[in-house]
Amino acid sequence: MNIIECKNLTKEYLSGENVVKAVDDVTVSFRQGEFCAITGPSGSGKSTFLHVLSSLENPTSGNVYYGEKSLSSYNDNQLSILRRRRFGFVFQAYNLVQELTGYENILLPVMLDNKKPDEEYLNKVIDMLGIRDRLGHLPSALSGGQQQRIAIARALSNRPAILFADEPTGNLDGKSGREVLSLLKYVSKQLGVTLILVTHDLHVAEQAERILTIEDGKIVKDTRPAASV
Repeated sequence: MNIIECKNLTKEYLSGENVVKAVDDVTVSFRQGEFCAITGPSGSGKSTFLHVLSSLENPTSGNVYYGEKSLSSYNDNQLSILRRRRFGFVFQAYNLVQELTGYENILLPVMLDNKKPDEEYLNKVIDMLGIRDRLGHLPSALSGGQQQRIAIARALSNRPAILFADEPTGNLDGKSGREVLSLLKYVSKQLGVTLILVTHDLHVAEQAERILTIEDGKIVKDTRPAASV
């Protein structure tokens, strides 16, 4: 079953007097629970595609559908609520609040939503990510890999249906990057979360069940088996 899809999705920018199509008429769908990597050369449009797909940016034309509802039918406030409740985000920069402990950072989306934390679920996520002994530390006292694990836990705290990850291992050394990738795969599979991950690293992309290759804003290769389309 498809959880999110886009049809004829286009994102244009003005560069001087020229119009650049960062995303060029893309139609693609993602199934519930799958792990898909999006790769391509620098400047190919893969991060822009992720941002438009996840509603962080508006498309120039085309539509994104979450379930069967077009995101164009949501107003800004409704989109904010959708992102907070149904989408999780992990970026290359950890974007942790430096004045808050690890646990307080994890709780932030739940608190912003005025919800009571699901302690049993959060404990499960914390143990999956192996960060229980780091919850009381400020980000400045954590390594890059530990900060990214906190960021992943924060992204998962509201039980999202989809986890969007943009170069989540980009700031990490090889060992930490492999650990974070393994944890992303593990928690997405255990929790049934769709994982859509942008990476320029083919070794990272090869860990996914499916790889989309983007060049000049277009999907030039999709490894999803034909029977699954």
